[in-house]
Amino acid sequence: MSQTPPLRKTARSLPIALLHARETVMGPIREMLAKSGISEQKWRVLRVLDEMGPVEQTAIAEAACLLLPSLTRILSSMEGDGYLLRRPDAHDRRKSIVELTDGGRELIARHAEESHEIMSRLERRFGQENVAQLLDLLDDLRAVEGER
Repeated sequence: MSQTPPLRKTARSLPIALLHARETVMGPIREMLAKSGISEQKWRVLRVLDEMGPVEQTAIAEAACLLLPSLTRILSSMEGDGYLLRRPDAHDRRKSIVELTDGGRELIARHAEESHEIMSRLERRFGQENVAQLLDLLDDLRAVEGER
């Protein structure tokens, strides 16, 4: 009978460490977003649209780390709130192109300074080089997982 390999201690478990790190980063951001009553998922959508410009929903889902069915519900809500517009793709009427409205851009602008300060504070405490290295390592991890 083969022996079951021992589980790693939770203190050295990558999934648990990533969750703890996520909470370290997202706690202050959630507090910032609570002032506008916006969720972190909606914030990610706004940020992606701000960077990418008008784009198809699948690209938003991938860039914002959201499942497409969840994104569809989020986009409906955000469209109702006046943060974005959806229109049919001119080349493929089955697809929707999503773009920010002035209201969406204003919401981003309202939080830009505080968001910058949150990330600057993290860089001061953790070190700019460490943040850059962590981002590089996480990109490498995603690339390895993408090779499966």
